[in-house]
Amino acid sequence: MNIPKVSVTVDITNIAGIRLGAKGDTGAINFDVKAKLEEKERKSQTVIVNFSLFLTTKPSVVKFEVKGAATLTGKDVEIDKMLEVDPEIKVPYVFQKVYQNAFAATYLLSTILKAPPPPHNLLPSKREETAAEDVDVESRIRETITKEDVGQKTEEVSNKEGVESRVENAITEGLVEERAEESLITESANSRTGDVTTEKRVEERNKAVSNTES
Repeated sequence: MNIPKVSVTVDITNIAGIRLGAKGDTGAINFDVKAKLEEKERKSQTVIVNFSLFLTTKPSVVKFEVKGAATLTGKDVEIDKMLEVDPEIKVPYVFQKVYQNAFAATYLLSTILKAPPPPHNLLPSKREETAAEDVDVESRIRETITKEDVGQKTEEVSNKEGVESRVENAITEGLVEERAEESLITESANSRTGDVTTEKRVEERNKAVSNTES
């Protein structure tokens, strides 16, 4: 089992247990584990995941409920791997860390209730009397990440389009100014040419008048 190198700190905020059967019930007990993971916060090299954990038994002897948050710290790539599903037991890697801490809390509670404790891991051996028969984890982590990525990409595209638009406008304005300057230069040149032509005509007319008088 290749578990990513990520520090996981589990903070349990609420725990409850109810004994449903009579004290001293014996026999094989199977636990059903249902959990919900939801990403609460994501920063550089840190992700916080809220969790809710429900454990029930077959036959109905006891049930536990554990809630809290898990803080993942490490490289972003390793954190993303930690949020992926373990192919062996079909639950996210981070859930295994959460369950280890939840087990410690529910074990103490089970001793108070004098009820069977849950299995200490999600892959119990055949010799264990208690087993995790069904493990169902609802994860909203991927969905959250996808929405964030889409938002970031949309923002990046909008920023890029805005920059391209500003550059285009700047180029257009530059061309307009350049053409306006060329037009002014052409008009000025034409004006000077017209002045020279007029001067030549006046000079030729004066010469003609002088010849006539002579």
